[in-house]
Amino acid sequence: MPDPSVPPTPPVPLAALLAREDLALRQIAGPSDPATVIHWAHTSEMADPYPYLLGGELLLTAGVHVPEAAGSGAYFDDYVSRIVAAGGAALGFGVAPVHDTVPRALVEACNAYELPLIEVPPRTTFSGVARAVWQLMAQARLAELRRVTEAQQSLAAAASRPDPVPAVLRQLAQRVSGRAVLYGPEGTELAAAGREPGGAVPGALAELAGVVRPVAARGTGFSPSRTDGPATSASPATGRPGTAGRAGTSPSRTDGPAARAGGPAASVGPATERPGELADAPSSRPAGGPARGADRTGSGSPATTGRLTRRPAPPTVDAPPSPTSRPAPTSATDTVAGTHLAAYALGAGQGFVLGVASPEGVPGDHTIASVAAVLLSLLTGEHQSGSGAARSSALVRLLLGAPPQEVAVLLGAERWVVVHARPDAHAPDAVAASALGAALGSPLVDLARDVVRVLVPADREAQPQPGWTLGVSAPVSPPEWPVADTQAARALARARATRSALVRHDPRPGLSALVPADEAEAHARALLAPIADTPALTDTLRTWLSLHGSWDRTAVALAVHRNTVRQRVARCASLLDTDLDDPDVRMELWFALRQ
Repeated sequence: MPDPSVPPTPPVPLAALLAREDLALRQIAGPSDPATVIHWAHTSEMADPYPYLLGGELLLTAGVHVPEAAGSGAYFDDYVSRIVAAGGAALGFGVAPVHDTVPRALVEACNAYELPLIEVPPRTTFSGVARAVWQLMAQARLAELRRVTEAQQSLAAAASRPDPVPAVLRQLAQRVSGRAVLYGPEGTELAAAGREPGGAVPGALAELAGVVRPVAARGTGFSPSRTDGPATSASPATGRPGTAGRAGTSPSRTDGPAARAGGPAASVGPATERPGELADAPSSRPAGGPARGADRTGSGSPATTGRLTRRPAPPTVDAPPSPTSRPAPTSATDTVAGTHLAAYALGAGQGFVLGVASPEGVPGDHTIASVAAVLLSLLTGEHQSGSGAARSSALVRLLLGAPPQEVAVLLGAERWVVVHARPDAHAPDAVAASALGAALGSPLVDLARDVVRVLVPADREAQPQPGWTLGVSAPVSPPEWPVADTQAARALARARATRSALVRHDPRPGLSALVPADEAEAHARALLAPIADTPALTDTLRTWLSLHGSWDRTAVALAVHRNTVRQRVARCASLLDTDLDDPDVRMELWFALRQ
């Protein structure tokens, strides 16, 4: 869970506060680091403010606590060291009414301990500084919410596109300025978007995806590399190395030995953001007090990183727990070569994983990636027509000779329609087929070479799908599934010929019903044999006939030049040795092309 000491607002860069002309603040000591941020402003006149600080504060003081004899010496060293030990981000010293100027010894101490020292002029009140901090926080929070909202809208729009999975990945990669990858249950990369990072980042992202992949989907137990040595984790917000927490818990805010040695890091806990956490950098400050969270007596060897200090790393477990006692986490984070990595398990344990590589420390990235993970779970996961176990049982019974009407009960419906579909722009793939099945409301999907077949319960009416051409059979009972398959194939051919998004089988008898199906198909094969091996010719002839011989409309429908249409139709007439101006010939060819 998020650290309760960190406010649910983005941190404020110290530089933004110094840029406020109405405050007239001036930094007179300490490093001028653009990465320095403050989480809040706090006023204290205590000689030792350590017990009252949570870390990340701009501590404001007028120097009331400074004794008259503290012109130089150890007082200011001790005072500043305690602020640094508590994790204070900066010190603001108010000039007047107690001190006319900032004590020189305080300036020297802040320089020595690398603590930014801010001079607060007499006309600026401490309450005014605190109000400015919260105003900046509110502005940053509003900007973050606006960014997340816009990303949610764009991701939802991408999920409704004809190619929803690649579109969602592209939009996610654009929003986080990184790379998004969808991994399959076997760990293979199914789809990706964004610039591929170099070095060890791609391999580390694939390895991180294996951490959240369910054990059953992996096919193996936990990797020994995760348990042979001290495991390290990453901060949920920035991927800062630390000690790996237990699965299903938040990563610890500590630095493990491997992390301090520059080794790889991986987290196995839910990725929750902590706004404003700083990236790791060894501190060069002199030791001036116990680390925040360490024993108050000063025992132990605290590890410090940046402005915040860490607790000593807890001991790690040498042996991996069994899968029954330690389920795979739903998300994990890591940092490699300055790139923040995150992995999210999709769906109900089917093995699909979303991997994201992005720059560190960008507020809102985790929320945006989580939205994408939910959408991808819907597009790739299990859906409504019975459980996977029921479908597996139905398949086994069919293979062992059970009639379809017996196994259909396991699938949850008595009447069905068969849908044949072809994508408009590209050959069908497994991810697109799964997304189509999800849109139609059925996971019973068959991906063939150039067509996708979906078995859909009859009570779920098939609707046109963007980017697809659909042919839908009449509702049938299980023994008539083969008949429905033929109906859907003919409906798809009709839809492609008429350039319609969806065509349903017409149960009314027509001329084609007067001829037995096998004889009609044999006649069509014989008639179209001269052009059957050239799909461009059959497609052009079918479209040209469906558009009543219009050259221009056929050219537009096929996205070719009208002269190309003329050449292809002339070639068809030559190979078929027939007159395409004869209406009887056109009718016979149309009848054959519909089979």
